[in-house]
Amino acid sequence: MSPEFLWYVPNTVEPGHRGDDTTAGWGSIEYSTDLARAAEEHGWGGALLGTGWGRPDTFTVATALAARTTTFKPLVAVRPGYWHPANFAGAAATLDQLSRGRVLVNIVSGLDNPAAYGDTNIDPARRYARTQEFLHLVRRLWTEEDVTFRGEHFQVTASTVAPRPYATGEREHPTLYFGGASEAAERVSAAEADVQLFWGEPLDGLAERIDRLKTLSRRVDRRHKPLQFGLRITTVVRDTTEEAWRAAEQRVAKMAADAGEGATWTGNRGTAVGQRRLLELAERGEVLDTCLYTTPGRFGGGGAATTWLVGSADDVADALAKYRKLGITHFVLSDTPYKREIVRIGDQLLPKLRETPE
Repeated sequence: MSPEFLWYVPNTVEPGHRGDDTTAGWGSIEYSTDLARAAEEHGWGGALLGTGWGRPDTFTVATALAARTTTFKPLVAVRPGYWHPANFAGAAATLDQLSRGRVLVNIVSGLDNPAAYGDTNIDPARRYARTQEFLHLVRRLWTEEDVTFRGEHFQVTASTVAPRPYATGEREHPTLYFGGASEAAERVSAAEADVQLFWGEPLDGLAERIDRLKTLSRRVDRRHKPLQFGLRITTVVRDTTEEAWRAAEQRVAKMAADAGEGATWTGNRGTAVGQRRLLELAERGEVLDTCLYTTPGRFGGGGAATTWLVGSADDVADALAKYRKLGITHFVLSDTPYKREIVRIGDQLLPKLRETPE
């Protein structure tokens, strides 16, 4: 299987996302299109589009970007609390047809600001049960006719999506990505996701999780193709190892100074299992494996910015090759400023990753 290399488009109206010093254009179609076209031109298959209440609607942005590009694949992040699965299945199938099979989907269960959009389902167990129903029903609606389903969270009667997703010899419908480190989240992935997306943990931790997910897939009698695995991580790449570490340490020093002024990342870092796993890595050391930098999480780095791979293009390519040996085939990378790093990492790192034997 050929690996998938994606970038990240922050999709926010607020400048300064994760230290990006670009001051103008955030939230505009021109800004996001510029990033998407740069990704096309510098070797990326597409990009994950950030989502959250108070940000531009992710699906609308994905539609606009698909219309303004030719090969760019939007990985559209959506929450089951925003959408009914039948509405989403129809919208995504339409965009997939219009873009000739370029849609990817990332299902997000983590808490956002549910009260703002009327979602009362905040209990973790119920949210993951809802997500599993959502994935199950969307897949059925993409592949079956006259679907009738009576679940705890969703119901449809004699439902047929038209048009269907754009099918090829390799895929019937958009790839369904899902992330989460709790037991409930892993059961969802094992049963219904196409790709389990991990954040930047050390190799031993991800090897253990991959083994557990494979075992769990058999235990839940998975009905789909084997679960695939992906990595979402920040990559700080410079011409030399020394340059990269100077840049990373300078950025963390600024984060530490800002944290002292109270400008810390909040989010759900106290409750999300995956986020806690990342934050606890700093107790094992500042640098794990060959170049996994854990210190950013101590000073406000959250999500995919909690840990960074730091080094020359050769250093980071070698590190990512080790993740590939574990069976990880989908990579969502990023660094800031986004436009500059699309070009740098696309030109310096991606060719080395594509040379790596499978």
